[in-house]
Amino acid sequence: MVLANFLGVVLLMELIAGGYRFGADGLSMNYYVFNCPLAEPIVRSTVSSALQSDPTLAAALVRMHFHDCWIQGCDGSILLDSTKDNTAEKDSPGNLSVRGFELIDDVKEQLENQCPGVVSCADIVAMAAREAVSWSGGPVYDIPKGRKDGRRSKIEDTINLPFPTFNASELVRVFGKRGFSAQYMVALSGAHTLGVARCSSFKTRLSDPVDPTMDSDFSKALAKTCSGGDNAEQSFDVTRNNFDSFYFQALQRKAGVLFSDQTLYNNPETKAIVNNYAMNQAMFFLDFQRAMVKMSLLDVKEGSKGEVRADCRKVN
Repeated sequence: MVLANFLGVVLLMELIAGGYRFGADGLSMNYYVFNCPLAEPIVRSTVSSALQSDPTLAAALVRMHFHDCWIQGCDGSILLDSTKDNTAEKDSPGNLSVRGFELIDDVKEQLENQCPGVVSCADIVAMAAREAVSWSGGPVYDIPKGRKDGRRSKIEDTINLPFPTFNASELVRVFGKRGFSAQYMVALSGAHTLGVARCSSFKTRLSDPVDPTMDSDFSKALAKTCSGGDNAEQSFDVTRNNFDSFYFQALQRKAGVLFSDQTLYNNPETKAIVNNYAMNQAMFFLDFQRAMVKMSLLDVKEGSKGEVRADCRKVN
């Protein structure tokens, strides 16, 4: 925890040195200080309480934030429900494992009672993911706030999500198009230190022939998991609810669950990064928080380009 706090201070100093404000309409670290001073404490306490009851929600909240930001930017579009005229992002096959929507609703209801029309759903998702990381033992960091909520959420847009079948070169290319270096891509992949994958995401690796990049004993373990069906779950590493560097150590043992995980150890460029993170957790934490701040700024809606939804599940 001391190390995590130190890294958080380092990152905050970098942000202060570069200025508190981000973007033309003024995303800032202290965006809600005057117009909704209890915003951060409410998010923190509500998320913490939920995680005390269900620690597995931490992985879900980080995943929700990533899947939100990757499609149309960090605008809360993943929260919108489908309607009779539109199938929304959340009903895409790539998002069926995303959960925690009721927690976001709970936070939003409290904030609307405290300061109506002020705190966006997009900011709630970003703050909830940040809290999930730190609660799980990961780095403590801050993010700029002031995002507005988008009005578009379409299932066809989710085709742009990275697939679990991507190899390292494809991942480098896809993340590079969004402005992320290979190092930041590997750092963000480290979010898989939390949570599980469903058999449907990795069962093709068990087909004849079995993926040769897997350890033979590990492939048997995955096959046993999949005997429970497509929805059977496999932890990414041995500490599914702890944010640590064990994910990278698993890749070194050829025990990455998804093909897109293990491929990071099969490419010379990304293998070196995996080895560094496996050996130096502090380096992983520092790069992860930097990458998360960068991701939280992807294509944000500001000013009249978005709105602050009264209900996160539907546009105003």
